Amino acid sequence: MHPVIILWAHPRSMSTAIERVMRERGDFDCLHEPFLHYYYIERSDRELPHFDSDGDHPTSYADTRDLILRRAQDAPVFAKDMSYYVMPEILQDAEFCRRARHCFLIRNPLRSIISYYRLDDTVSLDEIGIEAQWRHFEGLQALGIDDALVLEAEAVQADSAAAMAAFWQALGLDYRQQALNWERQSTPRDWQYVQGWHRSVSDSSGIRQASAQDSATLRSEFETLCLDAPRLRQYLDHHLPFYRRLQEHSLSRAVADASAR
Repeated sequence: MHPVIILWAHPRSMSTAIERVMRERGDFDCLHEPFLHYYYIERSDRELPHFDSDGDHPTSYADTRDLILRRAQDAPVFAKDMSYYVMPEILQDAEFCRRARHCFLIRNPLRSIISYYRLDDTVSLDEIGIEAQWRHFEGLQALGIDDALVLEAEAVQADSAAAMAAFWQALGLDYRQQALNWERQSTPRDWQYVQGWHRSVSDSSGIRQASAQDSATLRSEFETLCLDAPRLRQYLDHHLPFYRRLQEHSLSRAVADASAR
């Protein structure tokens, strides 16, 4: 059996861009949100906008897990997924939890909430997704799995080469500079059923740095959105503490602490 690496993200956290980088490495069989069908077809009473179901994809937790494990029989697997799709039941599957290497991608929830709301103004509290990530992270620790990695999207945007080098090193992978860029409009086939969520990655050729103006106007844009959707402030207040807890375990924090010694 080959390694299984899973990047557990929250929506609009740059996870598709990180997945695209991992695809460009060329040494992984990559899966795009394999548990999405399970959540939105079997578990949730909400319809996900921009989602055209792939009728051949498994829709149960067990069948989706088994798909991942079958793929790992032939090649190393990298999957990008969301913690809220599988929590809390994944923690009852200790064998699978121990089989995979778990990574968590976080982004400032102010940014991710704004980005999500632009695409789906009916987004729910749970779909912001960061609390589920923290529950997932601490649940793995309770199982004795203490090697989970936390990657910050802002660190990748600030210096994608350095951030991905640290990420790959922590996973025991070699550095591959060519993975940081891709051909514009070359959308992977298995993104088609949720293509509306990934246009920014498909329209780009690499990870773009956030502009200073973008950072300066972020709070103002959020306040404007809250005039029409005051629940967004509740979403931010609810998820921000979980984001900060995960941030304490991030690779960026670990590198900074090591440099200060």
